[in-house]
Amino acid sequence: QVQLVESGGGSVQTGGSLRLSCAASINTRATYCMGWFRQAPGKEREGVAASRGDGTTQYANSVKGRFTISKDNAKNTLYLQMNSLKPEDTAMYYCAAESPVCRWGWGCSCLVPSYNYWGQGTQVTVSS
Repeated sequence: QVQLVESGGGSVQTGGSLRLSCAASINTRATYCMGWFRQAPGKEREGVAASRGDGTTQYANSVKGRFTISKDNAKNTLYLQMNSLKPEDTAMYYCAAESPVCRWGWGCSCLVPSYNYWGQGTQVTVSS
């Protein structure tokens, strides 16, 4: 059974930083898409950042320049460094692995919230 365990969420003030971690029980090197998603109350889940198997990354326009996704394949761990946080970043953040709609990266996006495996989520709250 695949497990994804997020940690690192919390409450910060506007402009603050947080680093999320996602410990995976799968071989992250062999998983083409791994991503971070978020969902605020009353809103749909949206892609925040994704790490692709070709070494590239994808970001939502709303977080470009502020968030950085990285992956440590030796530890099977995905990270999301979040800087310059804004109140609109407040949401439950989820780690996800293995996208059935983007297995090999040919003309597809890893930011589509269609994944086989999801973590339980970690709450991020940014106050003004």
